[in-house]
Amino acid sequence: MEKSLSLPQEMQQHTYSIMYEVEGTHWWFVGRRRIIGSFVEKICRELGDSTRPRILDVGCGTGANLELLGKYGDAEGVDVSEEALAFCRARGLENVKLGEAEKLPYEDNSFDLVTGLDVVEHLDDDVAGLSEMRRVLKPNGRALLFVPAFMFLWGVQDDISHHRRRYTIPGLRRVVEAAGLEVERTTYANISFFAPILAGRSLMKVTGLKPASENNINVSALNGVLGRILGAESFFLRRMNFPFGVSALCVARRIE
Repeated sequence: MEKSLSLPQEMQQHTYSIMYEVEGTHWWFVGRRRIIGSFVEKICRELGDSTRPRILDVGCGTGANLELLGKYGDAEGVDVSEEALAFCRARGLENVKLGEAEKLPYEDNSFDLVTGLDVVEHLDDDVAGLSEMRRVLKPNGRALLFVPAFMFLWGVQDDISHHRRRYTIPGLRRVVEAAGLEVERTTYANISFFAPILAGRSLMKVTGLKPASENNINVSALNGVLGRILGAESFFLRRMNFPFGVSALCVARRIE
């Protein structure tokens, strides 16, 4: 059985090196971080503790999200890839550990917030991984999940990243609740680019086009504009839930 979040080493090198190069400027990563930041800020405010919350990013990858989380609390990262952690350290992020999602190397009741940002879809057993997130959360702690949505949007990036699945909101709620967490909010995100992404992936399926990474399909001159468009969804998501989108979000709470 393949270990959770594990990828063949050559695939890890290929994926992580591209991520490290593009996630600082690519519109998808920039816009997504703005949305994530909006949710994290609200969660940390609601936690109501006078001290900085302790935050764990499960599957921290090359560390761009970990840098963001560090603005809101004392952020730590865990990943199964030594190469990913090397990229984190290249950013100056030293508070990272090697470990699997289903066997997190942390004590019970350790964190105020645990994030899984495009991570849970990699797991062979997503409920087991979410149960571990619950274990390391303090009572009343929160989990923030960001996952790809809708199997009909399956594309090259899902293949090269070794995703196991994409989620609907009802499906995401089921696995979160099965892990013993109480769902506080769910919504889709990235409604802005739903139609062009659906069209692009449908075209790739028809033509058989398989780029090394969808991150390479980009007009760099448009990164600023596209990133602002996606990031602007954070304003609307503070006030409403989206009925569909390329991604799905969940905020859940440990109630005991």
